Amino acid sequence: MNITILTFIAFTLLVAVYAWLKTRKENLDSEDGYFLGGRSLTGVVIAGSMIMTNISTEHLVGMNGSSYKNGFVIVAWEVTSALALIVAAVYFVPRYLKMGLTTVPQYLENRFDAGTRSLVAFFLLISFAVTLLPIVLYTGAINLESLFNISDTLNISQEQGLWYTVLAVGGIGSIYAIFGGLKAVAVSDTINGYGLLLAGLMVPVIALFMIGDNNPLLGLERVFENSPEKFNVVGGKDSVLPFSTLFTGLIINQLYFWCMNQTIIQRALGAKNLKEAQKGLLYTGALKLLVPFIIVLPGVIGFYFFGDRLYENQDMVYPELVKKVLPVGLTGVFAAVIMGAVLSTFNSVLNSASTIFSIDIYKRLIRPGASAGQLVKAGKLSATILAITSMVAAPMVANAPEGLFQLLQQLNGIFFIPIASIMLAGFFTKWVSPLAAKVALVTGLTFYVLTTFVFDIGIHFVHIWGIEFVLNVLIMYVVSVAWPMAKPTEKTLISAKINTDKWKYASLVSIILVIITVVIYMLLGNI
Repeated sequence: MNITILTFIAFTLLVAVYAWLKTRKENLDSEDGYFLGGRSLTGVVIAGSMIMTNISTEHLVGMNGSSYKNGFVIVAWEVTSALALIVAAVYFVPRYLKMGLTTVPQYLENRFDAGTRSLVAFFLLISFAVTLLPIVLYTGAINLESLFNISDTLNISQEQGLWYTVLAVGGIGSIYAIFGGLKAVAVSDTINGYGLLLAGLMVPVIALFMIGDNNPLLGLERVFENSPEKFNVVGGKDSVLPFSTLFTGLIINQLYFWCMNQTIIQRALGAKNLKEAQKGLLYTGALKLLVPFIIVLPGVIGFYFFGDRLYENQDMVYPELVKKVLPVGLTGVFAAVIMGAVLSTFNSVLNSASTIFSIDIYKRLIRPGASAGQLVKAGKLSATILAITSMVAAPMVANAPEGLFQLLQQLNGIFFIPIASIMLAGFFTKWVSPLAAKVALVTGLTFYVLTTFVFDIGIHFVHIWGIEFVLNVLIMYVVSVAWPMAKPTEKTLISAKINTDKWKYASLVSIILVIITVVIYMLLGNI
């Protein structure tokens, strides 16, 4: 245990010191400096920060728990992300940067009106507080409590151990986000991101060496022979993620998450130029194709080791697998990477939330004449309040019937799909009115909550996303025809603050990512 703790502390301090050295001279009193890292981020930093913002313990714990039970069908969440990242790199982000945006809701005021911007900003803050942040903290606490046996060490119940861990992780994460701004978050994410890829790959590799008597290929063969059905990526109608969902709600969700989600897009908005933004997005797409080896394969390996013993507690599969296969010296490093994964997502969401609050709410609705320093202070205060709220809510997400990752996706649909509907309507139509956008936001949210959490209509929630999207489009059409806009023209925002020349290899890399995605489904779809 001493070696584990020492290696954990050493790696955690390394990340903290490196982040401080890289950001100590940054101007954090300006709007761009605090919220967008001074618009200085490179492609490698953007990709590392994006992957860590996206991949946290809700993936390590939740998706591996789901793959343990359901197999490779859940890989769709990851590999289809590469396609959405191509769309972000080629279409959406070039437009965001040319408009000089700091937040995505700014675009909504430009296309619709101030009321639409405020409503979406409010929705986003609520979604951060009640969905993503509590689940990130709780899944991180599960892993760290398991690796360090905190409850046994302190002679307390496991529930109390999880509470203490949530408070510790939330407190440390808050310091990064509140006092360091986006640059500190992005720099620390870069180390943690690539550390997560290496450490995450160690778990299945070492496990396969163990299973195959030092021959990982033989180990993989034995895992496959133990449960070949779990390697099929095409989910049936009754599976946790039917294949048909790829063509209904899943595509809308992926477009929103990678093209319109402030937490993700903020890294690209902080790029030093469009070339670096496109590099970062497409590098992230390539990394997402590797991620299943970290957040899907270990769960199937867990089924080889544990059988169906953990079916009723699937979110414990990954922590138990880590303890089983990793040597003591590596457990501390892995725990530090887990800590980094939690912190990176937690930090990133706090930073994005404070950006939205300061720019979209405080500056416009509370104190229109606020200085840059006052905006930064407002951002820090809002991040502090949100951090405390999420720490209180974290233990309330325990015991999700289909696992924590599935719960997260269900909750995300409350806000993601309505916002995606009006964003896409804004980009691809000139006739959708501000009133239509606001009506679609409210009716879409209400429809989804009723059909997913109140009434059991027997339809998979991802299909409901697709139905909701179509419903929202129809509502926007009807309202826009009945109460049309006076002038369906788009206002001009501030001009781009950076160079917007495109990366010359963007098209080539995009084509390669599409081919790899298709090949994955062709190879694993007939097992």
